[in-house]
Amino acid sequence: MKLSNSFNLIEFTSSETASRRGIDNTPSIAVIENLRLLCENVLQPLRDKYGKSINITSGYRSPKLNKAIGGSSTSQHCFGQAADIQVDKKDYLKVWEILKTLPFDQIIWEFGNEGAADWIHVSFVQGKNRGQKLKAVKNIFGKTEYLPKQ
Repeated sequence: MKLSNSFNLIEFTSSETASRRGIDNTPSIAVIENLRLLCENVLQPLRDKYGKSINITSGYRSPKLNKAIGGSSTSQHCFGQAADIQVDKKDYLKVWEILKTLPFDQIIWEFGNEGAADWIHVSFVQGKNRGQKLKAVKNIFGKTEYLPKQ
C-alpha cells in the first residue's frame, strides 16, 4: 500500500525482531492514516528536496514489538507518528537542514557525531506540532539524554 509517491506501508512495518519473535506488527487503520500524514507532510517533501532515497530503519511498532526492543512506552512509533531514517553518511547535515524547514513534531539527531548521526528520528502529529529539535547522547552513566540542537 502506497503512503506517498516514494513510500510504501511495508517500509514502516517490516521488523526483523517481529519476524524472529512471531510478533504481529500489523497497523490499525488509524495508525496507517498517521503514517500517511507523516509521509505526506515530512518524509515525501524531505525526499523530494533531498533528491536521494531515504531508508526507514524503524517505523510503526506494535506495543508488543516496542516492548520487545526496549522502546519507550510513550513512543510515537506505536501510533504511526514517527520513523527513524538513515541517509548517506555525508548527507546528514544537509537532511537536518531540510527537515528544519518542514512541519514536524520532533527531529532527533541520534548519537553519531557532529557531522553524521547514526540515524534521525522524525515525527509528525495531526494538529499542533512542537517543532522540537533534539540530540540524543549517552551520559556518563550510559543513559540516553536528549539535549537541544540547532
